[in-house]
Amino acid sequence: MNHSLRSLLLLPLLTACDGAATDSNKSTDSTENNTDPTTFAADFEADGLATAITEVACTLSSGTETTCWEIQLVGAPVDHDVGPFCPRNISDSADAAGIWLESGEVYDVDGDFIVGLADFYSDPDWQLYDESTGEVYVTDTEAACTAAARPDVDPAYNNYCVECSLDYVDGGIVTTVLIPVAPQALSTPLEIGNQGQVGVAFNGVAFDPPAPVQAILGAHTIAAFDDCGGHVNLAAGYHYHAATGCSKVVPSDDGHAGRIGYALDGYGIYEMVNEDGAEPADLDECRGHEDSSRGYHYHVAGPGENSFVGCFHGDIVATSDGGGGGGGGEPPPCEEGQTSMCCGDGTCDGPETADNCPEDCR
Repeated sequence: MNHSLRSLLLLPLLTACDGAATDSNKSTDSTENNTDPTTFAADFEADGLATAITEVACTLSSGTETTCWEIQLVGAPVDHDVGPFCPRNISDSADAAGIWLESGEVYDVDGDFIVGLADFYSDPDWQLYDESTGEVYVTDTEAACTAAARPDVDPAYNNYCVECSLDYVDGGIVTTVLIPVAPQALSTPLEIGNQGQVGVAFNGVAFDPPAPVQAILGAHTIAAFDDCGGHVNLAAGYHYHAATGCSKVVPSDDGHAGRIGYALDGYGIYEMVNEDGAEPADLDECRGHEDSSRGYHYHVAGPGENSFVGCFHGDIVATSDGGGGGGGGEPPPCEEGQTSMCCGDGTCDGPETADNCPEDCR
């Protein structure tokens, strides 16, 4: 598909994608905060949950003790297929490959895109294919995925199109997410950090923080997403980095955008545009605003933005399960003599902070 045309066509996809948001979307958005697990769970696809949603005690980052929804996602979409990701030959069309997100735009990772990477990034070192055969270099084994689908890409897999299979994680990784039953607004928003998720979709998949594109590009790799904005890594399984309209939408009955899930702070995440095709003009830095029907809520970022919301308007649980990010998830534990992409302090398996990122960052 033509790149510029694809960007335009993705707007109507925010309300439906390949029929994914049709028959299953029989519920409508509620104006009240659900406090019953059965009612809250009604919007979720049952097959996308590993167990029933329950209420549990939790502590937010501010120290507030409250109750949370405990949601166990199966880690694989129940309403659309996974892939394709990377093309196999430079003759392949967009139908045989996924997408790439760059500077707010969405690009088909077809053969022409692979061939044009050197010009696209103004860097002659890009060469993801064999010039004599047209074969694209793809990580098509679990070992290759392990080595390449992480922020500190193994040098042996520089200039590869990176993809991993759900088969490597037995069809999905169950992820437990805790979301406050009653959202707690903050006076100062929380930044989106390296916690495992940003939120949850209704189809068994997590919304993850932005992929560390610069680390990926630094190795001359493309960690391709499928057309639904997701990809697979061994730490998080299948997860989304963009909303392209493939997952379930709970429609509103007043012309407002439909709800696609919840952020970690408990506020609803809605499609980018309302039924009239217009994006709300009064969104704050977190991409949220308030109305009389829904209270505070978010409108998801455009699919090319490599994000869902700009920050958290409300408080989130103090710790989470990790995962997400990059061509892979969090960096694996350090081996002897190895440093992470951020620090050389031996702490590779958790969010990096100013305290554990001293002057040895590289």
